[in-house]
Amino acid sequence: MTTRKAFWRAPSVLPGFGLTFGFTLAWLSLIVLIPLSMLFIKSAGMGWQAFVDVGFSDRALTAYRLSFGTALAAAFVNAVFGLLVAWVLVRYAFPGKRVISALVDLPFALPTAVAGIALTALYAPSGWVGQYLDPLGIKVAFTPIGITVALIFIGLPFVVRSVEPVLADLGKDVEEAAATLGANRAQTFARVIFPAILPALFTGFALAFARGVGEYGSVIFISGNMPGRTEIAPLLIVTQLEQYNYDGATAIAMVMMLVSFAVLFTLNAVQSIRRRRLGA
Repeated sequence: MTTRKAFWRAPSVLPGFGLTFGFTLAWLSLIVLIPLSMLFIKSAGMGWQAFVDVGFSDRALTAYRLSFGTALAAAFVNAVFGLLVAWVLVRYAFPGKRVISALVDLPFALPTAVAGIALTALYAPSGWVGQYLDPLGIKVAFTPIGITVALIFIGLPFVVRSVEPVLADLGKDVEEAAATLGANRAQTFARVIFPAILPALFTGFALAFARGVGEYGSVIFISGNMPGRTEIAPLLIVTQLEQYNYDGATAIAMVMMLVSFAVLFTLNAVQSIRRRRLGA
């Protein structure tokens, strides 16, 4: 009697796919799918008009633009400087390298509220840095710039730790081989190194963006929380909950989840298409 194999999975010499796949689906459903499905159920009970009135109100749309805009800007900044930090940590040996590497992971361990308080103390008009920026007309704290700074702080480790192992595996021999073929440093980076690390850099960018969209603790202090100006979407959800408006909080959370999923799905689709074109 022959056994039928699933046509939708690649053959493997390792047994136990059915059991492990079942555990994976069960655990994913329990932790992620079932809680998220409650948003759909709760939103469906509101009615379409009530959902639109709350989820797409002027206040909510302003909060969406602020949250997604600052998260996108912070992710772009982290993509550039995170790549630079990863390059220095991988390619150079210098005193204090382990200390700097540990500092990169600090936003992972530091409570986000503590980070928000520290950044506010630095960039407030009377802070250590803000007192020099304020006479120049540059306001950081209690503005969208301050929100972006906070999101850069919490998103940097995602880019560094995504790119760092790829750079380490690439090795210096690739650069030396390109140099022997007549390539200068700029050509070596643009044509050899950057294409190799681009998928990892893209992943770090997506992770930093996703973290920034849902960030709350490090932002509420430095943003000032002014409705229509510096009020982020997660704070608006908390505000609705504090007012016992559970339907309103659910509608806003539903919109944020759908937009976030669409953005991440698009980023992953672009990366997948690029990998197929490169034959990876």
